[in-house]
Amino acid sequence: MFERYKNFIHGVSGNAAGLWGVVLTTTSFVGFILFEVARLSGILTNTYVGLVTYMLFPALFIIGLLLILIGWRRLKKQSGRTTAELMKQRFGDNQTKAALFGSKVFTTIIILTLVNILFIVAAGSRMMAFMDEPVFCGTACHSVMNPEWVTYQASPHSRVKCVECHVGEGADALFDSKLNGLWQMVSVTFDLLERPIPTPVHQLRPARETCEKCHWPDKFYGSRLKRIERFKKDEASSVMFTTLNLKVNGGSLSQKGGIHWHVAGENEVRYASVDDKRNEMIWVDVRQDDGSFRRYTNKTISDAESNHEDSRILDCVDCHNRATHIYENPGYAVDERISRGILNRSLPYLKREGLKAVSADYPDKESAMRGIDNQLRGFYRNNYPDISRKQGDIIDSAVLVFQSIYSRNIHPEMNIEWGTYASLIGHIGDGGCFRCHNSNLVDDAGNTISDDCTLCHSILAYGSESSFKFIQPADSTDPNFEMHKYLRDEFIKSAGL
Repeated sequence: MFERYKNFIHGVSGNAAGLWGVVLTTTSFVGFILFEVARLSGILTNTYVGLVTYMLFPALFIIGLLLILIGWRRLKKQSGRTTAELMKQRFGDNQTKAALFGSKVFTTIIILTLVNILFIVAAGSRMMAFMDEPVFCGTACHSVMNPEWVTYQASPHSRVKCVECHVGEGADALFDSKLNGLWQMVSVTFDLLERPIPTPVHQLRPARETCEKCHWPDKFYGSRLKRIERFKKDEASSVMFTTLNLKVNGGSLSQKGGIHWHVAGENEVRYASVDDKRNEMIWVDVRQDDGSFRRYTNKTISDAESNHEDSRILDCVDCHNRATHIYENPGYAVDERISRGILNRSLPYLKREGLKAVSADYPDKESAMRGIDNQLRGFYRNNYPDISRKQGDIIDSAVLVFQSIYSRNIHPEMNIEWGTYASLIGHIGDGGCFRCHNSNLVDDAGNTISDDCTLCHSILAYGSESSFKFIQPADSTDPNFEMHKYLRDEFIKSAGL
């Protein structure tokens, strides 16, 4: 039987095209089997082995089959013979054309065809499964997707597959995603991609189909106590506490409060933004108790800027825009590592010097690693020589942590710097909540959308040395006394104290 296949392979490799086709199909088939066995047994674990196994080998196999067909067609054309005549000549089959279908040659063709089909189907299904894995999304186009891959692995959704949000369910979603992926490969090959990748991503599945599979608005209720630690730039990197009672509840038409009131099923908020960037609102519509909508129009927007007609219904990602690919700002990144004990606050001016090191302007990542090292070691060597000598291991650890902060958030190859991808959670500057809750958006009667802090949280402490110290001046003549007293009372009431 082996002799039969040997003769068949010799027969179809009658010219260069056929010979290369046989070589490609044979080596790719054997390579796929060997690599698949090695991956399943754990011998090979490198990510790129999957790319070779499930994409390169099947592609080479199909190319090989096409070359065999091309070679056979050329052989027919050069010899002037029919397929049956060539088969008699090449394979030594002396039977008549009518009896060809009962010959050993034809049996060989049928068997090999079935093997080819089974191989292509198996390889294709394995390739599709592999392409659904986060490791494929993050490493297939390493130079482009590496920043997203790095931030994804450190995110709260690191166990959620990329396709759960970026692809969708059904054949149409799968087809669209593969077409989009094909264009991305072309863009990478010919360097057509924008750097950084523009956001927001408009191809994301609706939040109702993704976020709400786990985060169900109907179950948003009650409050959550949140303590935030921030650190000063003084010698001791002194801690400051902000404690908030977050009103998590989804709210209702009759309850105009709570963080998730905006996405409750019975509520609806619509808006249009300048250039559809979702940063500056042209108008905001809020559904009223009778089902009508009240429009708040931005009085600072010119007629030219307000020509953008596309509107959007507010959902989870309008605030949680960095729910997975989270890029930190430098102050938060340093504070978070100190708070978790990853950075040792016993080093003098740890926050100030570390922040200076990671915030400096570096031409590339290698320069940044050297600059951070030189900045920290030089500071302690010049200003605290005893600490530099005796606590070298602590300084070594701090250098590595600050370098990792930079590597996680700054990606020069994609023009990603501090602040490139800002989070819209909260209200830093004019972003976040203040995009809608500001004095520029007014209705026909001149009313604005409320910007009362206590709609979403009560403040227990703010920049305080104690995490549970109410902000309330002792002197009732203080002009802010009533406001602070109101915040205190609101917290007591909402927290049930």
